[in-house]
Amino acid sequence: MAARGHVQDPNDRRLRPIYDYLDNGNNKMAIQQADKLLKKHKDLHCAKVLKAIGLQRTGKQDEAFSLAQEVATLEPTDDNSLQALTILYREMHRPELVTKLYEAAVKKVPLSEEYHSHLFMAYARVGEYKKMQQAISAQDDKLAQTMFLPLAERMVEKMVKEGKIEAEAEVQLYFMILERLGKYVEALDMVRGPLGEKLTSELQSRENKCMMMYQRLQLWPECNALSYKLLLKNPDEWQFYLSYFDSLFHLMDKSWSPPNEEEHCVEGPVQTTVAEAVKFVVDRMEEEDKKDSRPLRGPYMACLELIHRLRQRGCPDEEELGDPLELMLQFFGKFGDKPSCITDLKIYLHLLPPEQHTQFKNRLGDLVPLGEVGEDGFGFPGDTKVLQRHLCVCQLSRVLGLQHTLDTEGKLCLITELKAHYHYGLQFGKSCLKTELQFSDTYCLMVAHVYIDLWTETGDENMLWQCLGVLEEGLSYSPSNAQFKLLLLLLFCRLGAFQPVVDLYSSLDAKHVQHDTIGYLLTRYAGSLGQFAAASQSYNFSLRFFHSNQKDTSEYIIQAYKYGAFEKIPEFIAFRTRLNQSLHFAQVRTERMLLDLYTEADITSSLEESVKAMGLCPEEDDIPWDNMRDNRDLTVLFSWDPKDRELTEEHRRLSLEEESVWLKVRSLTLRLLASLALLGHAPSPRNSDKTNENGVSAKSSTLQTLLSQLDLTLQTAAQITEKQTQYPFLGPPSSRLASALSSGSCHCQASALQLSLTLQELETTGLGKMRDVDFRTTGLQPSLLSRCKGEVLEMKDSRLMTQPSLLETLVFFVETVCVVLWVASYSASVLRPLKSSLQKKKKKTKDSSTAMPVVLSGFQEWTGSLQGLIQSMVLTPPPPLALHLCLSLPSLSQEECGFTRAAMDKVQTSYLGSLQELGDLLRKRADSLKSLKF
Repeated sequence: MAARGHVQDPNDRRLRPIYDYLDNGNNKMAIQQADKLLKKHKDLHCAKVLKAIGLQRTGKQDEAFSLAQEVATLEPTDDNSLQALTILYREMHRPELVTKLYEAAVKKVPLSEEYHSHLFMAYARVGEYKKMQQAISAQDDKLAQTMFLPLAERMVEKMVKEGKIEAEAEVQLYFMILERLGKYVEALDMVRGPLGEKLTSELQSRENKCMMMYQRLQLWPECNALSYKLLLKNPDEWQFYLSYFDSLFHLMDKSWSPPNEEEHCVEGPVQTTVAEAVKFVVDRMEEEDKKDSRPLRGPYMACLELIHRLRQRGCPDEEELGDPLELMLQFFGKFGDKPSCITDLKIYLHLLPPEQHTQFKNRLGDLVPLGEVGEDGFGFPGDTKVLQRHLCVCQLSRVLGLQHTLDTEGKLCLITELKAHYHYGLQFGKSCLKTELQFSDTYCLMVAHVYIDLWTETGDENMLWQCLGVLEEGLSYSPSNAQFKLLLLLLFCRLGAFQPVVDLYSSLDAKHVQHDTIGYLLTRYAGSLGQFAAASQSYNFSLRFFHSNQKDTSEYIIQAYKYGAFEKIPEFIAFRTRLNQSLHFAQVRTERMLLDLYTEADITSSLEESVKAMGLCPEEDDIPWDNMRDNRDLTVLFSWDPKDRELTEEHRRLSLEEESVWLKVRSLTLRLLASLALLGHAPSPRNSDKTNENGVSAKSSTLQTLLSQLDLTLQTAAQITEKQTQYPFLGPPSSRLASALSSGSCHCQASALQLSLTLQELETTGLGKMRDVDFRTTGLQPSLLSRCKGEVLEMKDSRLMTQPSLLETLVFFVETVCVVLWVASYSASVLRPLKSSLQKKKKKTKDSSTAMPVVLSGFQEWTGSLQGLIQSMVLTPPPPLALHLCLSLPSLSQEECGFTRAAMDKVQTSYLGSLQELGDLLRKRADSLKSLKF
């Protein structure tokens, strides 16, 4: 021992086997080893915590928590116990307990820098920013200088005066503090001074910060001069063109003129006239034209941007820059072989009058050197650069609306041409890997868009089936093309076929925040098409990300503190807030809980047990309605539609309003079901003055309040659906609000839940004082039942016809059945003792002539009719259709027919699966109604 150079803590040696077992995943052995150690050393706190970790990992959470609390109440200060408890609380997702742990440790060992540091990080994890400041201010000077910087401007100023700021991160921190305090002049002086020279990690970091401050302070001369100077160095920096034009027109509006003798400003000469701006832009283009190397796009786009701005201001000087049509043709000639050409030109197409659109498209076509026209009437590109130019012409033609003006025959001819170019272009990608896109993929995508146009205009579902076939074919050649997958996902969902969608979404391999931005494409349809198992899996995709967000972002913040990346801390905090307030998060969480209740409550466990397991509290509404964030990426699908068909800000606003109201309806439904579950197990308060004490009055009050809120929300929902807002096909999907109201399911559920309130009153007052209860007006109304009839998939005149709205209505029907049966179960629990009491009274008085009260006979009749209705609606999937009979399309090749048939098979299989799951759930509900004791 003496020869080892240090003395090992004997407890470390004793604990080592337990650590090893836990690290290797052998939790049972870790628990046994901890028990052995505790028999010999009862006061070894860390052994208890390590045993608790083993228990936690074997699913014994309650026992683990109890053991951990035994140690925590002793307020340990040894590193082993504290670190083990920290690990345990993280695994329990209880980071707030770590703060209490280190608060106690700091009180006992106030001079420990390490404990202060851990306390600070614990506060950071739970977002206790004020306590973070208190924690740091209690530490020694050295730690304060490294961790108190983002929380006290005074400390930084002191360091500046003492010349102690050396690292770039500290300068970034100083700038961040001044900026957030609104001290823009001081921030500008700091950046332009000696400290600004330390800003070197990012290209033009100093200049960018100066530009930001000039704009905040509205120092337009300096902004203009700096932009001008930077554009001379780098004429392709687009952001500086925008700041140059912004500052120029601000100066013109203020009639600013430079001083006669003095320097214009600290940044150099200022340009204040349109003539100077025109000359500057033209000079930049001429310099690019003289280059032997490939020209830069910036100056040519700047010319179009300046024309756009001059036209907005009604300034005649735009003519000096040239004709927009000729400038765009020049731009296409130089950059048409780049994929960015379409996005660059698209934003300036409004500069062309409508009468020039066809001329522009034809002249663009003249700049594309296609090969000789073959037997099929088309010429094809000789290489990928010419292919890209031809693609750009096709895209611009669609953006200009020229494709949309074609008649049906013209669009079918266009499809034939685009298909021919797609198939021809596949030869250029023969050597591509599976993870690479084919050069001609965009042709395939455009074919799909034209098919969608034909489907929406004519209602011919053959167009839709061919569209699916084309996308399936495209995916076979380019399995990594996300746009093919997204569009297939959207089309399958619109058809009501959810089964193939889950695999498509999984293959997208969505990362991190994408589950919030594009997850709505999946979860909007998850619970509404009868694929309950797949829906549960879909909700899990998103929920896993949201649940890990709190932990992950806390770690990002801590790492930013540790490594001095202070400017990133507000970004991480804003990111966490954005996700916590996400509309998608609230929707997925609510829908997942409702799905679990509809598929499991009173089947695998009682409604009350399910509600308790979810931790639902009817009185609490934890959705941030006033700060809701719509993080959906509504433009994730490529679109080359003209401006009048594009998604607008009004569309976005209406979609958010519609989704929010639907979320409110679902959230209130969930809380009402939770309230019903708790109401059903309240003690009977009859003939008691202590109703408020036992909680029944409070629970019925909650139920009444929630029902009133639901009624108001449904009124708002009716007003929204009256607008009948139509969104672009590739824009946001409509919510389930309109179909829920038109089916009548919302009002059926509300009336059923209202009955539970009436029955609660009956439980309180007794049969004698209670008015009659009319069960006939409650539950499954004829309007809902009539909408559940029809065929989801049928063949008419060798054409395959779908009715996806029927699936959604059937899901609403099943949900309503669940709610009505839970109300029936509660009603039986209320009426059963009353019936028993009545029977006992009859026996005592020996009066057999007393008729059964109307409420009891009415309930029996009601449950009997419910039994019959549910049995009559139990779904049996129909036999599969012979899909090959509807594929007699002469325009399709044999291979294309194969892909189209595969898409049809997927839709039919999904429909059959949905009907099977809906039928199984209805059977289980019918069985639970049979077993209802009354």
